[in-house]
Amino acid sequence: MVAGHPPEVADDGRRRAYAYLLGQYLGDGCISEQRRQVFRMRVTCAMAWPLIIDLVEASMQILLPTNAVGHLTREGCIEVGMSSKRWPALFPQHAGGKKHLRPLALASWQETIALDRHPELFVCGLLHSDGCRSMNKVTVRGKRYAYPRYFFSNRSEDIHAMFAEALDRLSITSTRSGWNQSVARREDVAVLDGIGASKSNPCALDVPGAGIEPARS
Repeated sequence: MVAGHPPEVADDGRRRAYAYLLGQYLGDGCISEQRRQVFRMRVTCAMAWPLIIDLVEASMQILLPTNAVGHLTREGCIEVGMSSKRWPALFPQHAGGKKHLRPLALASWQETIALDRHPELFVCGLLHSDGCRSMNKVTVRGKRYAYPRYFFSNRSEDIHAMFAEALDRLSITSTRSGWNQSVARREDVAVLDGIGASKSNPCALDVPGAGIEPARS
């Protein structure tokens, strides 16, 4: 068991969903207070990646299966949201102001889920929100070469540290330049491809409830 955890992450299926959603929340998510101590989590997803939208919906519904998922379409993106009184307990990083302007730290039970047990899903959530897989093109002695690499971009030093720690748990080497971290070694890129870090071939939660039809509203 994970000491001090909320009841919504008491089984491994929900912990898998939580590790993924935590990465998405830290990247492109926010929690805002509504009326009567109800909070709404919103995760902004690009319309170009419908499978990622499905993963965000599924992770929310696995954690809170009796709550409805809502959508708000904007130019080029869709906001996936769900309202609940439980979000501040599930995501204690919630506070006023932008994430990169305030300190962030994982609670011990979050570290157990996201770093000890399911770093692969935490990494996928971060890369699916603030990362990409691209082809790096170089010219050596007149010959052009192209090889894949992953980039993660975020303005929070604390989130960068979480990402680097999760990669370390997967024995993946990364390099840092400004607000970007990159993974370029062939064997490390292969590991990320294998866990579903690419947006075009994303990970699966593989837990009961992951395939339930989202309630669109």
